[in-house]
Formats: sequence, C-alpha cells, structure tokens
Amino acid sequence: MRGRRLRTNDVIRSMVRETVVTCNDLIYPLFVVEGQGIKEEIKSMPDNYRFSLDTLVEEVKELYELGLKGVLLFGIPDHKDHIGSGAYCDGNIVSRAISVIKENFPDMYVIADVCLCEYTDHGHCGFIEDGYVNNDKTLPLLAKTALSYAKAGADMIAPSDMMDRRIGYIRKALDDAGFVNTVLMSYSAKYCSSFYGPFRDAADSSPKFGDRKTYQMDPANSREAMREIMADIEEGADIIMVKPALPYLDIIKMARDNTNVPICAYNVSGEYSMIKAGEKMGWIDGKKVALESLVSIKRAGADMIITYFAKQFAKGELY
Repeated sequence: MRGRRLRTNDVIRSMVRETVVTCNDLIYPLFVVEGQGIKEEIKSMPDNYRFSLDTLVEEVKELYELGLKGVLLFGIPDHKDHIGSGAYCDGNIVSRAISVIKENFPDMYVIADVCLCEYTDHGHCGFIEDGYVNNDKTLPLLAKTALSYAKAGADMIAPSDMMDRRIGYIRKALDDAGFVNTVLMSYSAKYCSSFYGPFRDAADSSPKFGDRKTYQMDPANSREAMREIMADIEEGADIIMVKPALPYLDIIKMARDNTNVPICAYNVSGEYSMIKAGEKMGWIDGKKVALESLVSIKRAGADMIITYFAKQFAKGELY
C-alpha cells in the first residue's frame, strides 16, 4: 500500500474525500433585541451582532443570498422577571422576529430556541422555587413559549432548557394546537459547559446565583447522554442535539452509532471565540482551524451544525 498516491494533488484528494461540509449543513444563530437601527457587535464574539428587527431583515437577506437556509433565533427582551414572561407574552421579540423573517423570506428555515434564561431576572432556565429550578412547574411555561413561536410561523422548535420530560410535554401542546408538522429538535445532550461564556455575554443570561449543574449534564458522563437522547426520541423529538460540539465529538459519534434520527451539533460560542482569539494573536490560521473544526464535527456523525462560522463559510472565507 502507498497511501500517498491518493494525496498527490488537489483533484484526487477531492475525489476521495470522505467528509464534505456544505451550506446545507449549517445553521446560523442570530440575537434579536428591541429597538430600531441596532446592529451592535458582541465584544466577546467578533463579527457577531445583536440585531433589531429592521437590521435583522437586512442580515437575513444577506444570509439568504449567500445560500444559507436556516437560522436559529435567540431573543433579548427589554424587561425580565422571575417567570420569564418575555419569552411567551403577546408581542414577544422572538415571535415578532419570526413573523418578520417569514414575511420577507418565506423560504428561510426559522428555528426558535425555547428556554427562559434570557428572560428571567435570575438567569436560570426555569421556574425558581425555594432556590431550586422546579422541573414540572417550568414545563407549562416552555410549552407556552413553544406555542407562541409556532403560531408566529417557526418551522422548528428547539428546547434548550434540559428539564425532564419537556419534549413530550411540548410535543403534545404543539399537536393539540394543530402544529403537528412543526419540527421538534431537542438539546438532548446539553452539557454544563464552560464553553458558553461568550453566549451568556451576548444574551445577558448568566445565572444570578448558583449554577446549572442540577439540570445540564455533567461533562464527565457519556452513558447518561444516551439515556437523555433515547428518552427524548421516545417523547417525540425529530432531531437530537449534542452541545457543545468539539469537546464532545465522542458523544456525537456515540449518538450516531446508536440512533437513526438526524443529529445536530452546536459549535458553541466558546469554541468560536477561542479560534477568533488565537487568530487575532497570530498563533493559528483561524480560517483553516474553523474549517477543520466543522469537518471534524461532520465526520463524527453530525448531520447539521449550528455555528457562528456559517456566514464566513458561505462567503468562501474558510477555504
């Protein structure tokens, strides 16, 4: 065997390449805020912004013309309270963003993240009772949020809260309201990770006390991830997600080997910002590292990747 024969030049290397990333694989996260004329760069996430609805339309137009087909929306309300009502109240920022996108770009696939951490004054993902997130009292609030987004026209609902049994609860709520074709993607194996820092800066969603270790997964566990994934599939998840991506490639591979549902991986803010920081310092070729990272996530078994690099990829800047 002389393996180098198949590495002689670009043509043969591309012919035998086993893993290819395309725009069809990528989902771009967007942060939406109240106001007008706002396009505010997120300091800890270079080249990513908070958009008001008018500038959001301009951004989605560019994404659409670049060939990106899916966006994931996160809302940042003006007002927060202990029950996260800004996530599901009439006229909430995400529902309005969904409506605006669908009105202008009906073919853009809109995914709505469902969680309460951006909307609660305590920064936790659910209803607080005696200093603890009450799982079952959180479920109706998540269902109300999911329904408000579905009514606004979301194509996919993506619960990221990690409450037990929320997938079945939300699926029933959607079906009972007639949204039987609304796709449900579960953040099934969402780890209590240190890689979320820049996102929490972007969304102002850091917990005001304690941490999220009682509901997000222990980074040391892998078998538990499969229990979470299988439970969500049984409850009606159409797609499952592993988050973060790069430190958990083994979990993506395990999920791929043991399930037959589509798998999404979230290439999270910390993964993005570390590459950007290394590039700025001149330590790495950021563009090449970004592309290599996306290829590794796809190679591990992900069918789709949520990534802050999606726009750069679509522009051809990573290769």
